[in-house]
Amino acid sequence: MSLSLLAGATGAAVAVPAWVALAYLVAGVFFILALRGLSSPASSRRGNRFGMAGMLIAVVTTLVTHDIANIVEIGIAMLLGGIIGITIARRIAMTAMPELVAGFHSLVGLAAVLVAAAAYTNPAAFDLLVPVTGTEAFPEPRFMLDPIARVEMALGAAIGAITFSGSVIAFLKLSGRMSGSPILLPGRHVINLGTMATILVLTGLFAVTTPVPGWVFPAICLAAFIVGFLLIIPIGGADMPVVVSMLNSYSGWAAAAMGFTLGNTAMIITGALVGSSGAILSYIMCRAMNRSFISVIAGGFGAESGGTNGDPREARPYKQGSADDAAFMLEQAEKVIIIPGYGMAVAQAQHALREMCDLLENKGIEVKFAIHPVAGRMPGHMNVLLAEASVDYDKVFELEDINSEFATADVAFIIGANDVVNPAAKTDKASPIYGMPVFDVDKARQVFFIKRSMGGVGYAGVDNDVFYMDQTTMLLSDAKKMVEDIVKALD
Repeated sequence: MSLSLLAGATGAAVAVPAWVALAYLVAGVFFILALRGLSSPASSRRGNRFGMAGMLIAVVTTLVTHDIANIVEIGIAMLLGGIIGITIARRIAMTAMPELVAGFHSLVGLAAVLVAAAAYTNPAAFDLLVPVTGTEAFPEPRFMLDPIARVEMALGAAIGAITFSGSVIAFLKLSGRMSGSPILLPGRHVINLGTMATILVLTGLFAVTTPVPGWVFPAICLAAFIVGFLLIIPIGGADMPVVVSMLNSYSGWAAAAMGFTLGNTAMIITGALVGSSGAILSYIMCRAMNRSFISVIAGGFGAESGGTNGDPREARPYKQGSADDAAFMLEQAEKVIIIPGYGMAVAQAQHALREMCDLLENKGIEVKFAIHPVAGRMPGHMNVLLAEASVDYDKVFELEDINSEFATADVAFIIGANDVVNPAAKTDKASPIYGMPVFDVDKARQVFFIKRSMGGVGYAGVDNDVFYMDQTTMLLSDAKKMVEDIVKALD
C-alpha cells in the first residue's frame, strides 16, 4: 500500500497509509458541510447527517488503524455511551436543552484532561518518547517525553479543565441548581490573571524540565479547574447564552490540542472547526448584546453593574386583558409581529402559536416572528422551537432585519420574552442589560404581553417598563393556555 508522510505528535515523520489520510480528510470535509448546514434551520437536518457521517468515518478509521489492546471493551463502552445518548435525547425537554449542552461540554473538557493524563503517565503507548544522547555516565541511549508533546499535552489538559469546571457552573446556573445572579469575588480579576500566569509558568516548567517533577502536571490541571470556576461564577443570567457559546469554543480547542498529542488529524480538524466557529458565534452574540469579546474570555463581563436584582419592586398600574380582548384586536390588525422567549419554551406553546398564526393569515393578516440573538438560554433556541412547530423559515427574522418594522406594526405579541424587549437596555445605565440591543416594541400601536404573573421578572432579574405602557395589555396566564384560548376565540 502506498504511504504518505504526516507530522506526528512528536514532530517526527510518521508513515501513515494514504487511505487513512484520505479518510480523515473526507471526515473533515463532512464536518465543514455539517457546520454549513447547521447555519440555517432549513438545512440543519442535512447538516446533522453530514456530521454523523464524518464522525462515523473518523471513528471507524481510528479503530481500524490503531493497535487497541481490547476492541471488545471499546465496543462495550461505545454501546453504553450510545444507549445513554439516545435515552437522553429522547427524554430531554426543549427547555432543558441549554443545560444539556453545557453538561456535554463539560464531558468534552474532562475527556481532554483524561487523555492528557493517560499520555503523561504512559507516553510510550502514545509514541511520545524521543531518544536522549548518551553521556559518559550513561553511555546507553535513553528516552524522555518529547518537549513539544509536553506543551501540547499541558495546553490540552488546561483548556479541557477550564472547559469542564466552567461548564459545570454553567449547567448549575442554567438548570436552577445555582443562582443565576453574578457571584462577585473581591479582586477576582487579579486572581484570574494570577492563576492564568501560574498555568503558563507551570507549562513552561513542564516543557523544559527533565525529568519532569511529578507534581507539575497535576498542578496545571488543578489551576485550570480553578480558573474555569472563577471565570463563570461572576457572570449573570442575562449573559449565559454567550457563555454556552464560548464554552463550546473552548471544548473545540481542547480537542484540537489533544489531536496534536495523539497525532490524530481528524481530531485536529474537528477541534479547530468547533473552536473557531464557537468563537465566531460568541463574537456575533457579543455584538448583539453590546459586550466586549475580550471581556467574555476574561470572565465576569456581565457583572459590573448592579442593576435592580433583588431590589423591591414598586407597585405600578397596568392593564390586564383576556384572550377575547387579544383575539378581537388581532383580527383588526393588518400586521402582527410575534416575539417568542423562554416562557414559550417552558409552556411548550409553539404549536398553539403556529395555529394562531395560521388562523390570522387565513384572515389576510401579515404575521412575522422576531427572534433575538440571545432569546432563550442558548443560541438558536427559539429557531429550533419554531421549526419544531413547522413555522415557515421565511416568516422568522433576526433583530436587525425586523426591528425597524415595529413602527408599522399594529400588534406586537410578546410570548414569554422579557429582557429582549426591555427598554431599560437603552436608557438605564445601572441595568445589567444596559447596551444590549432590544426590540422596539414600544413603537407598535398595540402590545400584548403574555406572562404567568406580574411577580416574575426576566432572567436578568430586572423590571420591564413595557408592562406599564399605555398601549400594553397584560395577558396573565400560562402561555400555552392563553394562546389556545385566543385560538378558540379566533376560530
